[in-house]
Amino acid sequence: MSARTEPPARESTMAPLNDVEKAVINRLQHGLPLVPSPYATVAAELGISETTLLATLRDLLDRRVLTRFGPMFNAGEMGGGLTLAAMRVTEADFDRVARQVNTFDEVAHNYRRDHELNMWFVLATETREGIAGVIEEIENHTGYRVYNMPKEEEFHVRLHFPV
Repeated sequence: MSARTEPPARESTMAPLNDVEKAVINRLQHGLPLVPSPYATVAAELGISETTLLATLRDLLDRRVLTRFGPMFNAGEMGGGLTLAAMRVTEADFDRVARQVNTFDEVAHNYRRDHELNMWFVLATETREGIAGVIEEIENHTGYRVYNMPKEEEFHVRLHFPV
């Protein structure tokens, strides 16, 4: 079992978003086109240069307005493991545990819920068997139980957060 350490805390600079930033965030939530130059294509749709699009994206990531940007793969279709997980974390510990959980490369979509199980996240691993090991590591690292809720049926909701 590998030991993991928390990354240094980084402040989020939440200055108001400008029109280009809003347009980039809104457009990229719908994915990239499967063409030889996807960023150039999206930039043209938005009426900006590819350089401006890429610089805006990098700046949003650097400022932690966006925390991740990249492809979404169906791990299960590729032979990997995929599950929804939840934790019951005390309010006093919530931020610390969220930072710890987010250090795991296998974790995505970590969010707070107004529920007894108040932290929910998705785990994706290279193998189906890998899920149990990551859950054990998270439990050992945080001191909290992780509830594993594997998918029984898949729904496509096309989630989009307009900015």
